[in-house]
Amino acid sequence: MGKIITGTSGYSYKDWEGILYPPGTRQSDYLKFYAAEFRMTELNFTYYRMPEAKLSQRMVSQTGPDFTFAIKAHKTLTHEITAGTLATESALFLKGIEPIVDAGKLGAVLLQFPFGFHYNRENRTYLDHLCAKLSDIPLAVEFRNGHWQNQSVYEGLRERDITLVNVDEPQLPGLLKPCDMVTSYLGYVRFHGRNKENWWKGDNVTRYDYLYSDAELCEWVPRIKSMAAKTSMVLVVFNNHSKGQAVQNARRLREMAGDKKE
Repeated sequence: MGKIITGTSGYSYKDWEGILYPPGTRQSDYLKFYAAEFRMTELNFTYYRMPEAKLSQRMVSQTGPDFTFAIKAHKTLTHEITAGTLATESALFLKGIEPIVDAGKLGAVLLQFPFGFHYNRENRTYLDHLCAKLSDIPLAVEFRNGHWQNQSVYEGLRERDITLVNVDEPQLPGLLKPCDMVTSYLGYVRFHGRNKENWWKGDNVTRYDYLYSDAELCEWVPRIKSMAAKTSMVLVVFNNHSKGQAVQNARRLREMAGDKKE
């Protein structure tokens, strides 16, 4: 049975003061407080700005030896793709996360593609090339377009030992269905909330503004445990960061799923 490790997407949110951080905590100290409670975090800022080795080293030093980072790939690799730049952009990204890799704290790099990344030959070829450029590190792929949810994709990921990210999100046409698919030694689940009203029209705060009920979280416990039985580790990440809801839900699911700090 693999370890179940629960955390949140990002940790540097001012509105988490009073929920996870004492009021008045310096932003530079957030990670130390975060790591005292959770065993992993998913770095989200690396999507917006290319990671730098100096900052990565600082985060390594602020966390214990068993802490795990998942790192979201920079947008130039998944969303704002420019022909001919893959080699340069992937090399920059790898250089920036090198201290985390060297410290043995990398769980996976998250390649999260947008809904408009359709299931077609061109995109499958690009994904193959991207994964080849990053083949020296563990990878996890999240699709937002439901057409990628098929056996051919699963088999291709298994052949490359790449993790498929299972997601909880609103059940809207074209999106992914909940599942517990395993394609590598690592399991990965991301909770985005079920805010149907704001999914298409909201921004990065309102889209994920959602607090899961215990009943909704319970739906995932058998899936997560099934994944843990087939892997060495399952990362469970809450992306509903608004108002500290991710912290509340991560704490609750940690109890339900048996994520015990060693």
